[in-house]
Parts: sequence; structure tokens; C-alpha cells
Amino acid sequence: MLWCTLAMMATTAPNPDLAKDWRNGAVVYQVFVDRFAPSADFAAKKALYPAPAMTRTWEETPKATAYDPKIKTYPHVLEFWGGDLPSLRGRLDYITKLGADVVYLQPIFKAPSNHKYDTEDYFAVDPQYGSMADLKGLMKDVHSSKMRLMLDGVFNHVGVTSPGFVAARKNPKDPNRDWYFFGKEYAEGYRGWAGVASLPAWNLENPEVRDYLWGSKNSVVQKYLRDGIDGWRLDVAFELGHEYLRDLTAAAHRARKGSAVIGEISGYPADWFPAVDGVFNFSAINIGVEMVSGRISGGRAGRTYDRMVQDAGLENLLKSWLVAENHDTPRIASIVPDLASRKIVTALQLTLPGSPCIYYGQELGMTGTGDPESRAPMRWDLATAENPNLAWMRKLLDVRKRYPALKVGQFTGLETDRLLAFARTTGKVKENVIVVINPTNETVQETFTTRIGKLLSWGELEDTLTGKRIRSITGLLNLTMPPKSTMILVPVADRSSGYSVYDRID
Repeated sequence: MLWCTLAMMATTAPNPDLAKDWRNGAVVYQVFVDRFAPSADFAAKKALYPAPAMTRTWEETPKATAYDPKIKTYPHVLEFWGGDLPSLRGRLDYITKLGADVVYLQPIFKAPSNHKYDTEDYFAVDPQYGSMADLKGLMKDVHSSKMRLMLDGVFNHVGVTSPGFVAARKNPKDPNRDWYFFGKEYAEGYRGWAGVASLPAWNLENPEVRDYLWGSKNSVVQKYLRDGIDGWRLDVAFELGHEYLRDLTAAAHRARKGSAVIGEISGYPADWFPAVDGVFNFSAINIGVEMVSGRISGGRAGRTYDRMVQDAGLENLLKSWLVAENHDTPRIASIVPDLASRKIVTALQLTLPGSPCIYYGQELGMTGTGDPESRAPMRWDLATAENPNLAWMRKLLDVRKRYPALKVGQFTGLETDRLLAFARTTGKVKENVIVVINPTNETVQETFTTRIGKLLSWGELEDTLTGKRIRSITGLLNLTMPPKSTMILVPVADRSSGYSVYDRID
């Protein structure tokens, strides 16, 4: 019992150094380069898309196709909309003004597919996207905008057109034959990731492969970090396992101190640290989806979040990405079509401990039931002041920027029944934030404690979303919340009347 008490005290003690690490609580914007911004001259690039590749107009929506045994893939993965690095640079101001701290690019290296997870050459930018000079120019622009740039690392498998694999496949005596898995037990004569023929698996047990990918100074991971990128998102990171992830993360940190290694791990966000700096925290957002759908109560969701912080550790969660949707999932607007419910999910993404990862177009309410519909070209026509989805995202991002507790604060669950309530604190009373959500379709009245001793009964709290003011009485909040609503409460510490109860309270 004593150990448990001490452990809980350790998770709630303020750490002033958390804000110094850019990886903690960063807002990440995910870009699929082919689909983010139209090329300035798509027609001039048509030679870069030889058959069986097909080009599409920006107004077309991707549609799923049946597997074609002749080309050994699905035709829709060979459809291109023409976005590139120069067109992304032209729209970078949009990402900056939205409030992102990090631009994360899906794979940009040379590959035959549109998704480019079938790498052909790790040391070349795909010509469809531009050149290495374009990447360096983007890097310069991102850094000039006081943001960071992260790339997508696909190190569990390679593409079937990779010259090294092609040579090894043709020649059983090739010196790099054991970089892959060949054998009669495989349908194609080699092991493909998840049985996919276009994605030959790396033999990571071969130390030469690990040196090529991350271990040596000239490796993929270390080269790009030394060139100036700020970190890697690792595709199917769980496939690498704990040992190799630890090696890769250590190598990344050697190449660039303070760089980020974020693993795509689809399970519960625990047990993977310090093998990676952070993971994909799908769980936190899915809890919110279950809550607004009525399958779990607000109180139970709060207790689950509290346990998640205990299980994973606050700092690990701060570096982990809060993902509501991405290129592999349905769009959140399709999962939660009701705007009021979706606003709650977005509020959780922007207020829970973690780094919100906004998939391009999520802020616009783009829809899509899954791959490839969720990879549709950016709907720039929806980027207007009249878009309620975008207005809500901007409001939440603005509040997050103004209150450091939402970025790096400790997490304290508050005891509720139907409502969800939690506090984010830094140890400074003026930075305290209390988030309260009514996920139900009914008006709910509840009384609960703030668990913050520095919030005084004489002091007011203001809802940053509406401007409404309330008081806590002896550490209790008595709230009546309308259906499907959110409050983000902060202490009112101004001295407009010449006096504040917080004058001598830090």
C-alpha cells in the first residue's frame, strides 16, 4: 500500500523541465504529400507516372479496387493526385497558422506506390515529390517557422523494386541474400510483410541490415537526422520488437540529441518505454469515442485515463501521439458523424496528456470510411471561417497555446459519475486547468471536488470556451452541463478590482 501511494505521488509531482523538451505535448500535423496540395504544374510531371500508374484530378475521390494479379497489387495504390514538396511549401503557412509544432510527412522516399511504404531507395526523394534540394528547402522553411520536421521510417520491410532485393532475389549467391528471407515455404519464394508480395521483410537479425537502417553513422536514420530532420515516426514499430527499437532509438539520439522516435504501436500505451520516446495513443481517443457513443460513462472514462497515466507514466504519454484518425483508419467524421459528439472527441485530443496528431483535413471534418477514401485529396474548399469543425479546432488550439498545463501539465482525474472531469496542473495556480465534459444527450448536474488545494472558494473560474464564470466552494464544483458539452475552466487571477485572492499564491 505504501509503495502504491508513493508511486501515485511521483506521477503527480510537478516537473518544471517538461516544458523545455519540444517533444512533450507538441501539436503534430500529418501530411500525405501526394494528397495535401495540388502541384503547380501537374501536366509537366506526367512522365513521372508511367503505366500502370494513373493520374487523377484534385476533385476526384479515391475508390477501392479489386486485387489485380497481373500487377500483383490493387490498382488504387497506383493512382496519383500530384502533390509534391514544392506545393507543400506553398501551403506551409496554413499549417503554421493552425498552430502546429511539428510537420510529419508520410514516406517521401522513392517508391512505386502512392503511399510509398514500399521503399525502393531510402536515400532518394521520390521524383514525383521533388528532389533532395526540395526536402532541404522544406526543412529550412519549417525551422524558420519555429516548427519541427519528422519523417516516416519504414524499417520492417522494403519495396519489391528495391535494387538490393531484386539482385538478391535473382542470384542465390548474392552477398546480401541473407538481408531478406528466401525459401520454398513462402508463396512468392520470399517472406513479405503480412504476406504482402510488394513488401519483402528485412532480416533484422542480420547486424548488417541493422547497421544499414540505423546502426552506422551513414545509416538511413542517422543520415537524415544529421541533415537536420528532428525525428522519425516508425511504421509498424511493434514488428521490430523491444530490443531493436531500443537500438534504433539510441542511435537516433546519438545522431541528434533530443530527436523524437515515435512508434506506431496500436495497443495500450504502456510497456514500450524507453524502447521508443512515444507511441501512437489510439486508446485514449477510442475511449472518448466509446464515451460519446454511450457505451461507457464519463466517470468510468475518467478512471480509465487516470489508470493510463499511472501505467504508462506522464512523460511517456506527453511524447506519445494522440491519434483520432490517420491514413490507415476511417476519418473521425465518419466514425462520429454527429458534430456535437465529435467536438468532444476533438476536445479530448487537445486536452489529454499527449501530443495531438492532426491528420491533414481532420480539422476540416473530411470524411472517409477507410483506405483509400480516408486518403482523399485535401478539401481546401472547406478551409473557411464558416466551417464549424475548423472553428472548434482553432479555438481549442488557441486555448492549448495559452495554458501550458494542457501541453505539459500533470493529470488528475476528478471523481464523477456521468460527467468526465480532470485537472491539468503545472504547480502554478494561474496555469491550472479543469476540463469537464458531458458526453450524454441529457443535461447533467453533478458536484465533485477539484483536488487542487490552491483553487480558493473566493476565486472565480472562467470557461475559456464561453467566458462564463463560476465559483468553487470549499474545493467543490457544482455544475449543470448541457448535453454534449465541454468546459475548460481556468482561475480568474486578474486584479481589475485592485485585489485577487491569488496575489501571494504561486
